[in-house]
Amino acid sequence: MPKRTPKYSLHKPSGQALVRINGKAIYLGQYDSAESHERYERLVADWLKGAFNVDRETLSIARLSILFIEHCRTYYRKNGRVTSEVTYIQRALKPLVAKFGRERASHFGPRKLKAVRDDMIDRDWCRTTINAAVQRINRMFRWGVENELVRAEVYQSCRAVTGLRRGRSAAKEPKPIKPVPVGDINAIKDIVSRQIWAMIQLQLVTGMRPGEVCIMRLADIRISDDVWEYRPAEHKTQHHGRDRVIFLGPKAQEILQPFLTTDRERYLFSPAAAQNERHAVQRLNRRSPMTPSQAARARKPDPVRTAGEYYERTSFTRSIARACRKAKVPVWSPNRLRHNAATELRKRFGLEGTRTVLGHTNADMTEVYAELDFAAARKIMANVG
Repeated sequence: MPKRTPKYSLHKPSGQALVRINGKAIYLGQYDSAESHERYERLVADWLKGAFNVDRETLSIARLSILFIEHCRTYYRKNGRVTSEVTYIQRALKPLVAKFGRERASHFGPRKLKAVRDDMIDRDWCRTTINAAVQRINRMFRWGVENELVRAEVYQSCRAVTGLRRGRSAAKEPKPIKPVPVGDINAIKDIVSRQIWAMIQLQLVTGMRPGEVCIMRLADIRISDDVWEYRPAEHKTQHHGRDRVIFLGPKAQEILQPFLTTDRERYLFSPAAAQNERHAVQRLNRRSPMTPSQAARARKPDPVRTAGEYYERTSFTRSIARACRKAKVPVWSPNRLRHNAATELRKRFGLEGTRTVLGHTNADMTEVYAELDFAAARKIMANVG
């Protein structure tokens, strides 16, 4: 006996077209619209061929987002910890879920993706951030296709949405990241701990990333007579199989000397050590005598918050931000110190040498970090122009 073809029908409360396949109600969009009829024909064709996947056809955008984030928490890991990419993905998916979370993933397409992009513009996101967020949304649909949760045509059609171009959209342009003014750096010297100050100085002379200076250990440094080699235990491009070698010259060696210990596995810059030093200074400067109750107070055996063995990149950033507010200077982040180092290196050794020191695979990335040295161009044109 031939199969009875599922009927195209109207769901009166919502005004949507509806078809029931294998006992599952599947909404097709506005009743009697061309789009709903196209979906109906496609679903029936799949059903007749035995290729109908009820879970794929009924999966919502919100549910797909949850499944993808769960996958990301296991995929985007480095040395047992979830990377910051998961946070960026969650932020990218938030406008998508807010606007189309209850819709079926199988109904998604370029027009809806552009509507999400317009919502990002309304949220005052900058153009490059929006383009990166759209790429992450497409990555979710690609993962959905790979795991047979989403139709391949959904991902393929969304890829047709081109990125926003400079000056051709309502999205604001990102502000260029400038080197930190020397005065703003020196303003916090007497506020931050000696550990934080040493980390800042190391970034200025080597151009290393904040995360790389945070995890320095003697075990990762090859000491020689002239230039030392520091190979971070983890770094940004590690998952691409690339090596990262940071060369430490005489200035960097001088900064590191007070922090070198016999324990090669110990982190050189310890928040716990900074805290102990700060408490020692506080006790030394104490004006009133300690009360008996304070002297008898025992430390908690298992405190909720303790100083760690090394600075996280976020705690390093927060320490600098607190110091900037206390010094009443504009808040800056340690990422910008890499721009300081890149600009100085480019002035002295050119683009190619700077690229090698910073660990970039191409000169285009170095251009982002290194401010152009207009002084040289001005001097040349004063003579020839």
